[in-house]
Amino acid sequence: MNRFSDMHLLVDAADLSSLSAAGRRAGLSPAAASACVQRVEAMLGARLFERTTRQLRLTDEGRIYIASCRIAIETMREAERAVRSGTDGVSGTLRVSAPSDLGRNLLVTILDQFMVQHPDVRVVLTLSDSLSRFVPDDIDVAIRVGRLEDSELVARHLADSWRVVCASPTCIEAHGVPEHPEDLAELPTLVLTTNAGPRHEWRLGDTVVRVRRYHECTDSEVIRQWAVLGRGFAYRQLWAVAADVREGRLQLVNAPAWSAHAPIHAMYHPNVYQPPRVRRFVDFLHAEMQRRLPASADEAMAFASKR
Repeated sequence: MNRFSDMHLLVDAADLSSLSAAGRRAGLSPAAASACVQRVEAMLGARLFERTTRQLRLTDEGRIYIASCRIAIETMREAERAVRSGTDGVSGTLRVSAPSDLGRNLLVTILDQFMVQHPDVRVVLTLSDSLSRFVPDDIDVAIRVGRLEDSELVARHLADSWRVVCASPTCIEAHGVPEHPEDLAELPTLVLTTNAGPRHEWRLGDTVVRVRRYHECTDSEVIRQWAVLGRGFAYRQLWAVAADVREGRLQLVNAPAWSAHAPIHAMYHPNVYQPPRVRRFVDFLHAEMQRRLPASADEAMAFASKR
């Protein structure tokens, strides 16, 4: 149990940026708290904190070790709660980030079911259209759509999706159906803009087209509404516009020939021990995504056209 108490002290010291304050919380004198840290550092053969008279700062080794301490503490707490309650329930805070479209159209209902099954889990959801492939330390699971770059993060494939070109009936009546991908370069289009700039390069089958006549917005929901209002051709995830296609507000353009494959992944830091709530959520998310999303482009187009 000394090791477990040491973990608590180290986590508190990191959170409070004060070894003395962490010691007081544990009922230890400053000298005893300092001796505890020195004992752990000697055992590890690494320095965990840079200590000055004014500041306590984690070293790189300290960040790695204390992140694992947090997981160990939370895992023990969840095990104790499960034993006391006689269930295999999970608890604690689950921090998730995802693109806005996916959050609104898929994730919100999946998370709702997860909350029903695990009422003791507190969910913190961050939605943004400007999310990078990087996963911040304070995020447990990041859901990303599209091709992934090489990284040290763990990426679990959840399902496949497809980007499609779509437009309202009035837009198609005014401008016609483009026959070749290059035709879109001179037609009115709608482009999502992120921190990396406007996404004006569209992959249509084997062709990449850079559109030039476009309105742009940082909110994907505005892009969808503009498309419904007839402001131009849009390049969106199929699940984000499927309801509009079914109701006739939007039409798919040259699908599935112009559709682009976009895998969906759950990304998280490569900790050896993930908190039970994180493992449970990723497994639940994978099962739900597999159940809800079509397995091929042809199935996806049929799915979008069902009324």
